[in-house]
Amino acid sequence: MNNLTGHEKLKRDCVAYFRQNEIWQRIFTGFREKYSSYGRFSGKVTVKNISGDGLDTLEGFFCQNFHGKKSITVSAEKFRKALSCSKYGTVTPEEVLAEYFGKALIGKAEEKAFKENQIREIKKEFLENFKGTPAFLEFDTFENILKSSGKENLKEWKRLLWLCANLYNALPYRTQKSVYLAVFAAAVTGNPHAFDQGTAEGKILYQVIQMDLGQRGIQVETLEMFPAYKRQKSYLLAGILIDDISNYALLYNVHAIKKNGELHRGMDGFCQEKNMVQVPLTVLSEWERIECVDHEIFIVENPSVFALICGEKSCMCMNGQPRLAGLLVLELLAKSGTKVYYSGDLDPEGILIAQKLSQYYRGTFCYWHMTPFDYEQCRSKEILSEKRKKMLQKITDERLLPVVDAVTKYGVAGYQESIGLNQISI
Repeated sequence: MNNLTGHEKLKRDCVAYFRQNEIWQRIFTGFREKYSSYGRFSGKVTVKNISGDGLDTLEGFFCQNFHGKKSITVSAEKFRKALSCSKYGTVTPEEVLAEYFGKALIGKAEEKAFKENQIREIKKEFLENFKGTPAFLEFDTFENILKSSGKENLKEWKRLLWLCANLYNALPYRTQKSVYLAVFAAAVTGNPHAFDQGTAEGKILYQVIQMDLGQRGIQVETLEMFPAYKRQKSYLLAGILIDDISNYALLYNVHAIKKNGELHRGMDGFCQEKNMVQVPLTVLSEWERIECVDHEIFIVENPSVFALICGEKSCMCMNGQPRLAGLLVLELLAKSGTKVYYSGDLDPEGILIAQKLSQYYRGTFCYWHMTPFDYEQCRSKEILSEKRKKMLQKITDERLLPVVDAVTKYGVAGYQESIGLNQISI
Protein backbone atom coordinates (compact mmCIF):
# COMPACT_ATOMS: atom_id res chain seq x y z
CA MET A 1 0.00 0.00 0.00
CA ASN A 2 1.42 3.38 -1.06
CA ASN A 3 1.21 5.92 1.80
CA LEU A 4 3.04 8.75 -0.02
CA THR A 5 1.30 12.12 0.05
CA GLY A 6 0.70 13.95 -3.21
CA HIS A 7 3.64 16.26 -2.58
CA GLU A 8 5.98 13.39 -1.65
CA LYS A 9 5.07 11.56 -4.85
CA LEU A 10 5.61 14.72 -6.88
CA LYS A 11 9.02 15.18 -5.24
CA ARG A 12 10.00 11.60 -6.07
CA ASP A 13 8.89 12.05 -9.68
CA CYS A 14 10.82 15.32 -9.89
CA VAL A 15 14.06 13.71 -8.71
CA ALA A 16 13.47 10.76 -11.05
CA TYR A 17 13.32 13.26 -13.90
CA PHE A 18 16.63 14.84 -12.91
CA ARG A 19 18.31 11.45 -12.63
CA GLN A 20 17.71 10.81 -16.33
CA ASN A 21 20.76 12.83 -17.38
CA GLU A 22 24.17 13.05 -15.70
CA ILE A 23 24.38 16.80 -16.34
CA TRP A 24 22.17 17.36 -13.30
CA GLN A 25 24.60 15.40 -11.09
CA ARG A 26 27.29 17.97 -11.94
CA ILE A 27 24.99 20.94 -11.40
CA PHE A 28 23.48 19.64 -8.16
CA THR A 29 26.91 18.76 -6.76
CA GLY A 30 27.93 22.37 -7.31
CA PHE A 31 24.81 23.74 -5.61
CA ARG A 32 25.25 21.36 -2.68
CA GLU A 33 28.78 22.70 -2.16
CA LYS A 34 27.42 26.26 -2.31
CA TYR A 35 24.78 25.36 0.26
CA SER A 36 27.45 23.91 2.53
CA SER A 37 29.41 27.18 2.35
CA TYR A 38 26.55 29.69 2.60
CA GLY A 39 23.88 27.75 4.44
CA ARG A 40 21.29 28.45 1.71
CA PHE A 41 20.49 27.65 -1.93
CA SER A 42 22.42 30.39 -3.72
CA GLY A 43 25.31 31.19 -6.01
CA LYS A 44 26.15 30.03 -9.51
CA VAL A 45 27.40 26.74 -10.98
CA THR A 46 29.34 26.56 -14.25
CA VAL A 47 29.53 23.32 -16.24
CA LYS A 48 31.85 22.65 -19.18
CA ASN A 49 32.34 19.93 -21.81
CA ILE A 50 28.63 19.23 -22.06
CA SER A 51 27.42 16.44 -24.33
CA GLY A 52 24.79 17.06 -27.00
CA ASP A 53 22.27 15.15 -24.92
CA GLY A 54 23.14 17.31 -21.92
CA LEU A 55 22.60 20.49 -23.94
CA ASP A 56 19.20 19.25 -25.10
CA THR A 57 18.23 18.50 -21.50
CA LEU A 58 19.21 21.97 -20.26
CA GLU A 59 17.51 23.70 -23.18
CA GLY A 60 14.31 21.79 -22.48
CA PHE A 61 14.30 22.63 -18.78
CA PHE A 62 15.33 26.30 -19.01
CA CYS A 63 13.54 26.96 -22.33
CA GLN A 64 16.71 28.55 -23.67
CA ASN A 65 19.05 27.88 -26.62
CA PHE A 66 22.53 26.85 -25.43
CA HIS A 67 23.94 25.38 -28.66
CA GLY A 68 27.39 26.60 -29.57
CA LYS A 69 28.32 27.47 -25.99
CA LYS A 70 31.43 25.86 -24.48
CA SER A 71 30.19 26.37 -20.93
CA ILE A 72 26.89 27.14 -19.24
CA THR A 73 26.42 28.99 -15.96
CA VAL A 74 23.30 28.21 -13.95
CA SER A 75 22.37 30.58 -11.15
CA ALA A 76 20.31 29.55 -8.14
CA GLU A 77 17.67 32.11 -9.12
CA LYS A 78 17.45 30.79 -12.68
CA PHE A 79 17.05 27.21 -11.49
CA ARG A 80 14.45 28.11 -8.87
CA LYS A 81 12.40 30.04 -11.44
CA ALA A 82 12.57 27.26 -14.06
CA LEU A 83 11.60 24.65 -11.45
CA SER A 84 8.63 26.71 -10.25
CA CYS A 85 7.40 27.01 -13.85
CA SER A 86 7.59 23.27 -14.43
CA LYS A 87 5.01 20.63 -13.56
CA TYR A 88 7.00 20.15 -10.33
CA GLY A 89 6.42 23.77 -9.34
CA THR A 90 5.54 23.10 -5.68
CA VAL A 91 8.86 21.29 -5.09
CA THR A 92 11.64 23.56 -3.82
CA PRO A 93 15.30 23.40 -4.92
CA GLU A 94 16.25 22.52 -1.35
CA GLU A 95 13.92 19.52 -1.43
CA VAL A 96 15.35 18.44 -4.79
CA LEU A 97 18.93 18.46 -3.47
CA ALA A 98 18.03 16.63 -0.26
CA GLU A 99 16.07 13.94 -2.12
CA TYR A 100 18.63 13.65 -4.93
CA PHE A 101 21.57 13.01 -2.56
CA GLY A 102 19.54 11.22 0.09
CA LYS A 103 20.83 13.50 2.81
CA ALA A 104 19.48 16.57 4.56
CA LEU A 105 21.13 19.84 3.55
CA ILE A 106 23.29 21.44 6.18
CA GLY A 107 25.56 24.49 6.10
CA LYS A 108 29.12 24.43 7.37
CA ALA A 109 28.37 26.51 10.46
CA GLU A 110 25.41 24.33 11.34
CA GLU A 111 27.40 21.19 10.57
CA LYS A 112 30.27 22.39 12.77
CA ALA A 113 27.94 23.13 15.67
CA PHE A 114 26.26 19.74 15.25
CA LYS A 115 29.60 17.95 15.19
CA GLU A 116 30.89 19.81 18.24
CA ASN A 117 27.75 18.79 20.10
CA GLN A 118 28.31 15.16 19.08
CA ILE A 119 31.88 15.34 20.38
CA ARG A 120 30.65 16.74 23.70
CA GLU A 121 28.20 13.85 23.95
CA ILE A 122 30.95 11.34 23.18
CA LYS A 123 33.16 12.86 25.89
CA LYS A 124 30.28 12.74 28.37
CA GLU A 125 29.67 9.08 27.53
CA PHE A 126 33.42 8.38 27.81
CA LEU A 127 33.62 9.85 31.30
CA GLU A 128 30.56 7.91 32.41
CA ASN A 129 31.81 4.67 30.88
CA PHE A 130 35.38 4.83 32.23
CA LYS A 131 34.69 6.37 35.63
CA GLY A 132 36.86 4.77 38.29
CA THR A 133 39.44 3.44 35.80
CA PRO A 134 42.97 4.71 34.96
CA ALA A 135 41.63 5.95 31.61
CA PHE A 136 39.10 8.32 33.21
CA LEU A 137 41.47 11.31 33.27
CA GLU A 138 43.07 10.62 29.90
CA PHE A 139 40.41 11.75 27.40
CA ASP A 140 42.50 14.70 26.17
CA THR A 141 45.60 12.52 25.89
CA PHE A 142 43.78 9.89 23.83
CA GLU A 143 42.28 12.64 21.70
CA ASN A 144 45.82 13.84 20.97
CA ILE A 145 46.95 10.30 20.09
CA LEU A 146 44.12 10.09 17.56
CA LYS A 147 44.81 13.53 16.09
CA SER A 148 46.20 12.08 12.87
CA SER A 149 43.09 9.92 12.44
CA GLY A 150 40.86 13.00 12.31
CA LYS A 151 37.21 13.29 13.28
CA GLU A 152 35.58 13.11 9.87
CA ASN A 153 34.00 9.81 10.85
CA LEU A 154 32.90 10.27 14.45
CA LYS A 155 31.72 6.68 14.75
CA GLU A 156 35.21 5.42 13.91
CA TRP A 157 36.81 8.11 16.08
CA LYS A 158 34.71 6.99 19.03
CA ARG A 159 35.67 3.35 18.43
CA LEU A 160 39.36 4.23 18.47
CA LEU A 161 38.89 6.42 21.55
CA TRP A 162 37.34 3.49 23.39
CA LEU A 163 40.16 1.28 22.12
CA CYS A 164 42.76 3.65 23.61
CA ALA A 165 41.00 3.57 26.96
CA ASN A 166 40.60 -0.19 27.00
CA LEU A 167 44.26 -0.65 26.05
CA TYR A 168 45.42 1.75 28.73
CA ASN A 169 43.32 0.07 31.41
CA ALA A 170 44.38 -3.43 30.37
CA LEU A 171 48.18 -2.98 30.22
CA PRO A 172 49.39 -6.16 31.97
CA TYR A 173 52.06 -4.47 34.09
CA ARG A 174 49.25 -3.05 36.25
CA THR A 175 48.74 -6.55 37.67
CA GLN A 176 52.46 -7.43 37.70
CA LYS A 177 51.93 -9.86 34.82
CA SER A 178 53.44 -10.44 31.40
CA VAL A 179 51.39 -11.79 28.51
CA TYR A 180 52.05 -12.49 24.86
CA LEU A 181 50.97 -9.84 22.37
CA ALA A 182 48.53 -12.19 20.63
CA VAL A 183 46.90 -13.14 23.95
CA PHE A 184 46.60 -9.49 24.94
CA ALA A 185 45.09 -8.60 21.55
CA ALA A 186 42.55 -11.42 21.79
CA ALA A 187 41.55 -10.34 25.30
CA VAL A 188 41.02 -6.69 24.33
CA THR A 189 39.57 -7.05 20.82
CA GLY A 190 38.79 -10.71 20.22
CA ASN A 191 41.34 -10.76 17.39
CA PRO A 192 44.82 -12.14 18.25
CA HIS A 193 46.34 -10.30 15.27
CA ALA A 194 44.72 -6.91 15.96
CA PHE A 195 47.98 -5.34 17.16
CA ASP A 196 50.41 -6.96 14.75
CA GLN A 197 53.16 -4.64 13.55
CA GLY A 198 52.00 -2.59 10.58
CA THR A 199 48.33 -2.42 11.61
CA ALA A 200 46.61 0.85 12.54
CA GLU A 201 45.54 -0.60 15.90
CA GLY A 202 49.11 -1.81 16.50
CA LYS A 203 50.34 1.74 16.02
CA ILE A 204 47.76 3.01 18.51
CA LEU A 205 48.84 0.40 21.08
CA TYR A 206 52.46 1.52 20.74
CA GLN A 207 51.42 5.17 21.20
CA VAL A 208 49.41 4.29 24.32
CA ILE A 209 52.40 2.40 25.71
CA GLN A 210 54.70 5.37 25.00
CA MET A 211 52.24 7.68 26.72
CA ASP A 212 52.08 5.40 29.77
CA LEU A 213 55.85 5.09 30.01
CA GLY A 214 56.14 8.86 29.90
CA GLN A 215 53.67 9.19 32.75
CA ARG A 216 55.73 6.73 34.78
CA GLY A 217 58.91 8.66 34.06
CA ILE A 218 60.40 5.81 32.04
CA GLN A 219 62.39 6.67 28.94
CA VAL A 220 63.48 3.91 26.57
CA GLU A 221 66.45 4.78 24.41
CA THR A 222 66.43 4.63 20.64
CA LEU A 223 69.46 2.54 19.76
CA GLU A 224 70.77 2.88 16.23
CA MET A 225 72.81 -0.28 16.81
CA PHE A 226 69.66 -2.29 17.68
CA PRO A 227 66.70 -0.74 15.78
CA ALA A 228 64.04 -3.08 17.23
CA TYR A 229 65.13 -2.50 20.83
CA LYS A 230 62.97 0.51 21.69
CA ARG A 231 59.71 -1.07 20.55
CA GLN A 232 60.41 -4.45 22.13
CA LYS A 233 61.63 -2.98 25.43
CA SER A 234 58.68 -0.57 25.60
CA TYR A 235 56.23 -3.45 25.16
CA LEU A 236 58.09 -5.47 27.79
CA LEU A 237 57.83 -2.61 30.31
CA ALA A 238 54.08 -2.58 29.66
CA GLY A 239 53.94 -6.31 30.38
CA ILE A 240 53.55 -7.39 26.76
CA LEU A 241 55.87 -9.97 25.22
CA ILE A 242 56.70 -9.95 21.52
CA ASP A 243 57.92 -13.17 19.89
CA ASP A 244 58.78 -14.81 23.20
CA ILE A 245 59.24 -18.30 21.75
CA SER A 246 62.41 -17.35 19.85
CA ASN A 247 63.39 -14.60 22.29
CA TYR A 248 65.43 -16.38 24.92
CA ALA A 249 68.86 -16.35 26.55
CA LEU A 250 71.08 -19.42 26.81
CA LEU A 251 72.77 -19.29 30.22
CA TYR A 252 75.03 -21.44 32.38
CA ASN A 253 76.06 -21.28 36.04
CA VAL A 254 74.37 -17.96 36.88
CA HIS A 255 72.12 -17.01 39.77
CA ALA A 256 69.12 -14.75 39.31
CA ILE A 257 67.56 -12.44 41.87
CA LYS A 258 63.87 -11.75 41.28
CA LYS A 259 62.28 -8.32 41.63
CA ASN A 260 60.89 -9.30 45.03
CA GLY A 261 64.46 -9.92 46.25
CA GLU A 262 64.20 -13.70 46.31
CA LEU A 263 66.65 -16.08 44.69
CA HIS A 264 65.27 -17.78 41.57
CA ARG A 265 65.21 -21.40 42.73
CA GLY A 266 65.03 -22.79 39.20
CA MET A 267 68.25 -21.10 38.15
CA ASP A 268 69.83 -22.14 41.45
CA GLY A 269 68.96 -25.74 40.63
CA PHE A 270 70.51 -25.54 37.17
CA CYS A 271 73.67 -24.12 38.75
CA GLN A 272 73.88 -27.00 41.19
CA GLU A 273 73.35 -29.53 38.40
CA LYS A 274 75.83 -27.73 36.14
CA ASN A 275 73.26 -27.65 33.33
CA MET A 276 72.83 -25.00 30.65
CA VAL A 277 69.32 -23.56 30.33
CA GLN A 278 67.29 -21.55 27.82
CA VAL A 279 65.54 -18.72 29.67
CA PRO A 280 62.61 -17.11 27.83
CA LEU A 281 61.93 -13.40 27.88
CA THR A 282 58.86 -13.87 30.08
CA VAL A 283 61.09 -15.27 32.86
CA LEU A 284 63.86 -12.71 32.36
CA SER A 285 61.32 -9.92 32.78
CA GLU A 286 60.75 -11.08 36.38
CA TRP A 287 64.41 -10.69 37.38
CA GLU A 288 66.09 -7.75 39.08
CA ARG A 289 69.71 -8.76 38.45
CA ILE A 290 71.99 -11.67 37.54
CA GLU A 291 74.95 -12.73 39.69
CA CYS A 292 77.92 -14.67 38.32
CA VAL A 293 80.89 -16.64 39.58
CA ASP A 294 83.70 -14.21 40.50
CA HIS A 295 81.51 -11.37 39.17
CA GLU A 296 82.41 -12.20 35.58
CA ILE A 297 80.74 -13.93 32.64
CA PHE A 298 82.03 -15.35 29.37
CA ILE A 299 79.74 -14.69 26.41
CA VAL A 300 80.15 -16.31 23.00
CA GLU A 301 78.29 -15.98 19.73
CA ASN A 302 77.96 -19.65 18.76
CA PRO A 303 76.14 -22.51 20.57
CA SER A 304 78.84 -25.10 19.81
CA VAL A 305 81.51 -22.91 21.40
CA PHE A 306 79.18 -22.23 24.33
CA ALA A 307 78.89 -25.97 25.01
CA LEU A 308 82.69 -26.18 24.86
CA ILE A 309 83.41 -23.55 27.51
CA CYS A 310 80.77 -24.47 30.10
CA GLY A 311 82.70 -25.58 33.18
CA GLU A 312 83.22 -23.71 36.42
CA LYS A 313 82.62 -20.17 35.17
CA SER A 314 79.39 -18.34 34.32
CA CYS A 315 78.63 -18.40 30.60
CA MET A 316 76.12 -17.18 28.04
CA CYS A 317 75.46 -17.79 24.35
CA MET A 318 74.29 -14.78 22.31
CA ASN A 319 73.48 -17.07 19.34
CA GLY A 320 74.04 -14.64 16.47
CA GLN A 321 72.28 -11.31 16.23
CA PRO A 322 71.31 -10.18 19.76
CA ARG A 323 67.61 -10.33 20.58
CA LEU A 324 65.88 -8.39 23.33
CA ALA A 325 66.42 -11.29 25.73
CA GLY A 326 70.18 -11.06 25.25
CA LEU A 327 70.18 -7.29 25.74
CA LEU A 328 68.04 -7.65 28.85
CA VAL A 329 70.57 -10.12 30.29
CA LEU A 330 73.29 -7.50 29.74
CA GLU A 331 71.20 -4.97 31.66
CA LEU A 332 70.76 -7.44 34.54
CA LEU A 333 74.48 -8.23 34.55
CA ALA A 334 75.36 -4.54 34.70
CA LYS A 335 73.17 -4.13 37.78
CA SER A 336 75.41 -6.55 39.68
CA GLY A 337 78.66 -5.04 38.37
CA THR A 338 79.59 -8.09 36.31
CA LYS A 339 82.66 -8.00 34.07
CA VAL A 340 81.88 -9.29 30.56
CA TYR A 341 84.26 -11.24 28.33
CA TYR A 342 82.85 -11.51 24.83
CA SER A 343 84.01 -13.61 21.90
CA GLY A 344 82.41 -13.64 18.46
CA ASP A 345 83.13 -14.68 14.90
CA LEU A 346 85.98 -12.83 13.24
CA ASP A 347 84.07 -11.81 10.15
CA PRO A 348 82.56 -8.35 9.47
CA GLU A 349 79.19 -9.26 10.98
CA GLY A 350 80.67 -10.85 14.10
CA ILE A 351 83.08 -8.00 14.79
CA LEU A 352 80.31 -5.45 14.31
CA ILE A 353 78.06 -7.33 16.76
CA ALA A 354 80.90 -7.31 19.31
CA GLN A 355 81.31 -3.55 18.99
CA LYS A 356 77.56 -2.97 19.33
CA LEU A 357 77.38 -5.08 22.49
CA SER A 358 80.36 -3.25 23.99
CA GLN A 359 78.69 0.10 23.27
CA TYR A 360 75.46 -1.14 24.83
CA TYR A 361 76.87 -2.63 28.03
CA ARG A 362 76.92 -0.32 31.08
CA GLY A 363 79.94 -1.92 32.69
CA THR A 364 83.35 -3.43 32.01
CA PHE A 365 83.35 -5.16 28.62
CA CYS A 366 86.39 -7.06 27.35
CA TYR A 367 86.91 -8.61 23.94
CA TRP A 368 88.05 -12.20 24.35
CA HIS A 369 89.78 -14.25 21.64
CA MET A 370 89.26 -11.47 19.10
CA THR A 371 92.89 -10.71 18.26
CA PRO A 372 94.95 -11.13 15.07
CA PHE A 373 96.44 -14.27 16.67
CA ASP A 374 92.95 -15.77 17.12
CA TYR A 375 92.11 -14.84 13.54
CA GLU A 376 95.18 -16.77 12.37
CA GLN A 377 93.84 -19.81 14.22
CA CYS A 378 90.34 -19.68 12.76
CA ARG A 379 90.72 -18.29 9.24
CA SER A 380 88.44 -20.02 6.75
CA LYS A 381 88.53 -20.17 2.97
CA GLU A 382 85.35 -18.11 2.69
CA ILE A 383 86.22 -15.03 0.64
CA LEU A 384 84.50 -11.85 1.76
CA SER A 385 82.50 -9.86 -0.77
CA GLU A 386 83.23 -6.17 -1.24
CA LYS A 387 79.91 -5.39 0.42
CA ARG A 388 80.90 -7.31 3.54
CA LYS A 389 84.36 -5.76 3.57
CA LYS A 390 82.79 -2.29 3.65
CA MET A 391 81.10 -3.25 6.92
CA LEU A 392 84.53 -3.20 8.54
CA GLN A 393 84.62 0.57 8.01
CA LYS A 394 81.98 0.85 10.75
CA ILE A 395 84.38 -0.55 13.34
CA THR A 396 85.76 2.34 15.40
CA ASP A 397 86.69 0.62 18.69
CA GLU A 398 90.50 0.80 18.88
CA ARG A 399 90.63 -2.59 20.62
CA LEU A 400 89.18 -4.22 17.50
CA LEU A 401 91.19 -2.38 14.86
CA PRO A 402 94.13 -4.86 14.86
CA VAL A 403 91.87 -7.79 13.98
CA VAL A 404 90.00 -5.62 11.47
CA ASP A 405 93.33 -4.95 9.74
CA ALA A 406 94.02 -8.68 9.64
CA VAL A 407 90.61 -9.51 8.17
CA THR A 408 91.05 -6.74 5.61
CA LYS A 409 94.50 -8.06 4.68
CA TYR A 410 93.45 -11.67 4.07
CA GLY A 411 89.88 -10.98 2.92
CA VAL A 412 88.42 -14.16 4.42
CA ALA A 413 86.10 -14.85 7.35
CA GLY A 414 87.20 -16.33 10.66
CA TYR A 415 84.88 -18.50 12.75
CA GLN A 416 85.36 -19.04 16.46
CA GLU A 417 84.49 -22.76 16.24
CA SER A 418 87.88 -23.26 14.56
CA ILE A 419 89.87 -21.89 17.50
CA GLY A 420 91.54 -24.82 19.27
CA LEU A 421 90.07 -26.29 22.45
CA ASN A 422 93.18 -25.40 24.41
CA GLN A 423 92.91 -21.83 23.16
CA ILE A 424 89.30 -21.07 24.08
CA SER A 425 88.61 -23.13 27.21
CA ILE A 426 88.29 -21.27 30.51
